[in-house]
Amino acid sequence: MTLEPAIRDDWYVVGALGDAAGTGFRTRLLGTDIAVAPGQDGTAPTVHAADGRALPVRGLYGCLWTSLGEPGREPPAIPETEEPDRRHVLCGTVQVRASGLRIVENFLDMAHFPFVHTDILGAEPHTEVLHYTTEIRRDVDEVWATNCQFFQPQAALSATTGIMTQYQYRIATPHVTMLYKTCPGAANRWDVICLFVQPLDPDRCRVHPVMFLIDDVSRLTDLVAFQQLIFLQDRIILENQRPILLPLEPRAEIPTRADSSSVAYRRWLKEKGVRYGTTVRSSPVPA
Repeated sequence: MTLEPAIRDDWYVVGALGDAAGTGFRTRLLGTDIAVAPGQDGTAPTVHAADGRALPVRGLYGCLWTSLGEPGREPPAIPETEEPDRRHVLCGTVQVRASGLRIVENFLDMAHFPFVHTDILGAEPHTEVLHYTTEIRRDVDEVWATNCQFFQPQAALSATTGIMTQYQYRIATPHVTMLYKTCPGAANRWDVICLFVQPLDPDRCRVHPVMFLIDDVSRLTDLVAFQQLIFLQDRIILENQRPILLPLEPRAEIPTRADSSSVAYRRWLKEKGVRYGTTVRSSPVPA
């Protein structure tokens, strides 16, 4: 399969740096088998494609990043990761039978909170998605949704009461998205939740959630379990969506006012010429 530059030349997380430093591992990226080997004498791990090509490598945010192409820029910068009082929480990986683009789009969707994450991220009768602002920021080539808010019974593990949670969504690359949300323990700062999606194939992915939190109370195992609970609830929905791939054709799916971020994301993908993981392909993936 020929990969379009917007997908081929991007950076992707393929595992944790700790795993790469051990015995190495084998995985898959964009339909290509790759092998990760630990570095020698403290050097960075190496990554090779099945045809023997050495792939570029970066170690950031506790994760190993690589690309099948020639990236024109570095992996997305997350300035909050430099703040010394933040908890850095690697939440493992979850495999999902869905397009990576579907996974990112689901991450943006506030409307499902009361029905999928009941009594955690939402609850009836608080089901309305209030107006928010969406834009494609041309100077950095990212999609942002700002001024988002939603009532949540338990916005974070450290939350003790329900609050009107403030959100900002950032889509830095087609498969990298971040959520900045109200921090229960620091009113003037954001908790940051990242979703690094590793597309194994057009219809199958591994998802690497990573969090950078202001929380010096919760146990690490509880933080990981909380985030995994949320994502496993999402996986049920994602794996039952049809089509599995993301439609980009006009009127293929009818958006509502609450889908403003999804509309901008799909428009941005079309501008980039993205086809991988979408229904705009010559050989559709069977459901």
